[in-house]
Amino acid sequence: MHNIQFKIFALLICTVGFVHSKAQIGVTKNVFTHADTLRGTNGLYRQQWDVLQYEITINPNFENKTIEGINNLMFYDYGAKLMQIDLQQPMILDSVKNNNISYKFTRENNVYWVMYRDTSRNLLYKIAPGIRKLTFYFHGTPKEAIRAPWDGGWLWKKDKNNNPWMTVACQGLGASVWFPCKDIQSDKPDSGAILHIIAADSLEAIGNGNLIEKHSVGMGKSMHTWQVKNPINSYCIIPYIGKYVHYTEKYAGLKDTLNMSYYVMPYNLDKAKKQFTDAPKMMKAFEYWFGPYPFYEDGYKLIETPHLGMEHQSAIAYGNGFKMGYSGKDLSGTGIGLKWDFIIIHESGHEWFGNNICTNDIADMWVHEGFTNYSETLFTEYYWGKNDGETYVQGIRKNIENDIPIIGEYGVNKEGSGDMYYKGANMIHLIRQVVNNDELFRAMLVGLNTTFYHKTVTTAQIEEYIAMKLKLNLSPIFNQYIRTTQIPLLEYKIERKKIKYRWINTVPNFELPIKVGLSSKDSSEIVIKVTNDWQKLKKPRRYDNSTFRINKNYYVFSKNVDAVDTVISK
Repeated sequence: MHNIQFKIFALLICTVGFVHSKAQIGVTKNVFTHADTLRGTNGLYRQQWDVLQYEITINPNFENKTIEGINNLMFYDYGAKLMQIDLQQPMILDSVKNNNISYKFTRENNVYWVMYRDTSRNLLYKIAPGIRKLTFYFHGTPKEAIRAPWDGGWLWKKDKNNNPWMTVACQGLGASVWFPCKDIQSDKPDSGAILHIIAADSLEAIGNGNLIEKHSVGMGKSMHTWQVKNPINSYCIIPYIGKYVHYTEKYAGLKDTLNMSYYVMPYNLDKAKKQFTDAPKMMKAFEYWFGPYPFYEDGYKLIETPHLGMEHQSAIAYGNGFKMGYSGKDLSGTGIGLKWDFIIIHESGHEWFGNNICTNDIADMWVHEGFTNYSETLFTEYYWGKNDGETYVQGIRKNIENDIPIIGEYGVNKEGSGDMYYKGANMIHLIRQVVNNDELFRAMLVGLNTTFYHKTVTTAQIEEYIAMKLKLNLSPIFNQYIRTTQIPLLEYKIERKKIKYRWINTVPNFELPIKVGLSSKDSSEIVIKVTNDWQKLKKPRRYDNSTFRINKNYYVFSKNVDAVDTVISK
């Protein structure tokens, strides 16, 4: 889930061989601040320590919208001296301790600089690497999300029965909006996280992973302790507090028996039992396309929220109103998107792309969103056939804006265009046409989730793996679709007995074989190799002068340069 859903929502009422420091074509550079660099770069004072586990205790106060908490941070110390700890204003870090030792710190906007050790007095001082712990005490009034999940922050709501309903949505904004952490995707806690949630006895509190303990802490409150064992992105560590009821089912998956649990408001229980049948259907389809669910040890949950949804690992936020499509709308405009619940399918797809395979820098978020958007097409194809899948992915092209490239700026916490969703999916679909072997294409998807299992990656790694697995040179396609806003335009013209054609509006040396039809009398197609130079094809006997039809599965444009009134078509 990301800001592209906001755009759609508003309208409805959101390389191989390519150097990543290279400027993106036709893009004006933004101006970034030192604060942006601190947030987006894995700098020296982040590199010197590696997060192993967060153990967070959180005690929210619904009446005054404040929280207080503790984060026990276990980390591997490579010789850290000054540690960068992210905690966004107006949250306050109270103290940093380890046993009886208190550590000094200073604040710089949204960063705390913790003086972990001082070696300046002894130049011969040697640091033995090892596992260490620090405890961070914090409190404050976290930023409140007004239009969650797009703006991010805490949600302080009430359900239909006037009970408190609290949670967080902070992708993009970052987990440091509510707890002190290393707020960068490239360092997930290797041993997962433990979340102690304090809530009124009348309410339930849900977190990621499995409930391992619940006990009274007095004053009419209880502590619910949840543990996620697998590496997890900090923005995915989320408490949900409300008057929940739940039910559970067992799913016989590829790897093991999976616990699938569903937490909803009591008045929506019957709706959930009907609507959430899409969840095991999703699991079956995605295990076919992507391989085993990546987090069997932590289970799978759908949790009703007062906002639309988010891909919180093993604890998916669900707020789609128990409707098919995207809040009852079809983002493809074809009717096919109303055959399934968008939030269940899309946000669960992120368990493979986003939570299992995660990018180091949010500039590469197209890896999360492009593949997950394409998972909607694959889900459709699995249950309703290839034709419906193709119709769906072609339909979502209407949402592409081609405003800026879908790769963002590196090292400054800056994403690229929201086109990472629909354009990303259509690029993947185009690559599928080029390989023209669905078994090999599926093996590539499974291979990605096996090779990069629980890992963080770069765009270059993903490009290189796909090209290697499919045995294709895909550099021109990746450079064209993720690094520029240009869509290839196939120019063609008829000269006597020849059809001439070439690509324009492309990166240099662009090559893309493409399927075309040459007759309106039948649906047969041939594959032609198209480059930036004029190519020639002998007109077949059945060629219609008005027909040069590109297969619709390719996201390209075409133009008859001889036509009096030229029409550019997809």
